[in-house]
Amino acid sequence: MTARIEEFPGVYLRESDFREKRVIFNEWNPNAQYAWDAGVAIGRYLAELKEGRLIGVRCRHCRRTVIPPRNFCEWCFRPMDDWVYLSDTGTVNTFSLCYVTWDMKRVEEPEIPAVIDIDGTRPRVGIMHLLGEVDPDDVKIGMKVKAVWKPAEERMGAITDIKYFKPV
Repeated sequence: MTARIEEFPGVYLRESDFREKRVIFNEWNPNAQYAWDAGVAIGRYLAELKEGRLIGVRCRHCRRTVIPPRNFCEWCFRPMDDWVYLSDTGTVNTFSLCYVTWDMKRVEEPEIPAVIDIDGTRPRVGIMHLLGEVDPDDVKIGMKVKAVWKPAEERMGAITDIKYFKPV
C-alpha cells in the first residue's frame, strides 16, 4: 500500500527558514569519547610485543599454530587457548619494493614491506612487516630474517615495537 502525498501534508523547509529562525533546532559539539578494547587474544599479543616476545596460539584439535593469536580456529571452529611463544625469526614469503610511502610521497630508497612466515607456526603463517638492513636487490622469497626490536624503554605494545626484520 503506497501513501499519497495528500495523506501526509507538510511544509517544505527552505534554507531561509533556518536562517530566519522559523525552525527550532539545536547545535552542539558532542563530547563523544571512544575507547578500543583489543580483546583477550590481541591484548596479550600486544602486551608480549611490549616485552620483546612473539606469541601465538595452537589449536588442540587440528594442531595449527598461528600468529597473531585469535580466540577460535577458522578451520575447525574450536577454541584456541594453548598459548605458544614463538621465535622472532622467520622466512620471507612475499615482498614488494615501494617507492611511494603510505602518504603518497616518493622516496629514492624503497620501503620493503614483506609477509614473514614466523618460525614455529604450523602451517607456516605470516605477519606483514618491513624489511631493513638489506639491499633491495638482495631480497629474495625464502630469505631467513630476524626481528630488530626497539629498545625496551621505547616499546608501547604495538607491532611497531619491531622496527623491521633483517636478514640472518
